[in-house]
Amino acid sequence: MTARPALDDRPLPTWRPRRILITRSARGFAHGRAIMERAGALGFDVVELPGDRLTLDLPGDPRQAYAAAKSTLAIVVAPPSKRKLQPIAPSADWRVDLAEGCPAHCSYCYLAGSLKGPPITRAYANLDEILGALPAYLGQGTITSRSQARAHEGTTFEASCYTDPLALEPITGSLSAAIAWFGGWQADAQLRFTSKFADVSALLPLDHAGRTRMRASINPPAFARFEGGTARASQRLAALRQMVLAGYPVGLTIAPIIAASGWEEAYGALIDDAAAHLAGLPALDLTVELITHRFTPGSKAVLDSWYPGSALDMTGLNRTTKRTKFGSEKQVYDAATMRALRAFFERRIADALPAARILYWT
Repeated sequence: MTARPALDDRPLPTWRPRRILITRSARGFAHGRAIMERAGALGFDVVELPGDRLTLDLPGDPRQAYAAAKSTLAIVVAPPSKRKLQPIAPSADWRVDLAEGCPAHCSYCYLAGSLKGPPITRAYANLDEILGALPAYLGQGTITSRSQARAHEGTTFEASCYTDPLALEPITGSLSAAIAWFGGWQADAQLRFTSKFADVSALLPLDHAGRTRMRASINPPAFARFEGGTARASQRLAALRQMVLAGYPVGLTIAPIIAASGWEEAYGALIDDAAAHLAGLPALDLTVELITHRFTPGSKAVLDSWYPGSALDMTGLNRTTKRTKFGSEKQVYDAATMRALRAFFERRIADALPAARILYWT
């Protein structure tokens, strides 16, 4: 029998933005006002902007501007273009954004070149509008809705494409509201989110009806230096166990898989640690998603400017260029490295977590 790991009782990281702004239009929505009230109750000063333009007044120095933007939360209204859902293969049928931007400081962030402008975090005040539009997409997706292997998941909605909603939850309450909404939606549908944070206390008592799957995004402690401001992997796994005990289906997002020196030992220990945290749980519904490290010229340029001292290898070593369906280029591991990685993970997961279902490898 696998021994349970020792309890990690170190404090969980909690994002405390230095500045919170709310636009005039956002104050017109009940959820926007609720976020403002929650922030005030937590001791934050909220700047009520006279209009809808975000006045950032960032420093001229690029490093200081980055730090100021990363510590800013803006409560805004998601425009119609943001509420028109897009497919998000291979994770889910549709991407649903509760927010945009992330407070973590991950030096491998693949989306660094995708989100335009300063890296502030925007929380959407018109949550009721966002959720109210979802029924029109029921059964219309192509990832799980029409997949024989994953059809039992129903129509799936991914909430962590452009943010980490759990990181924002203490201030916004948006994730709890979405989980409760899905719990009351009598439909064959599932909300999905993945997180590098671990405070799930607000989610445990919710009436989720099994329609939300939380995945812990994990990497070995050896690579923790590339994930600034996030919870330790052991804390994320402990949170996942709590979610299972609260009746949630769960998953592991092992990402990004980094083929650095010693990767086999590091990831082997990580998988064993996950198995230890999830041991002895009845009716465990566990999925695994395996995502290798990749970058685009745009994301590399942004990350090099944000984290100039990072030791993360983003050279051409063991890399090959892959073109996306949109014609852009990204650097992925070469075929030999990919084969070695995939064979290792599939074998180790089958041995340590035999009940897990691997959803995809990319």
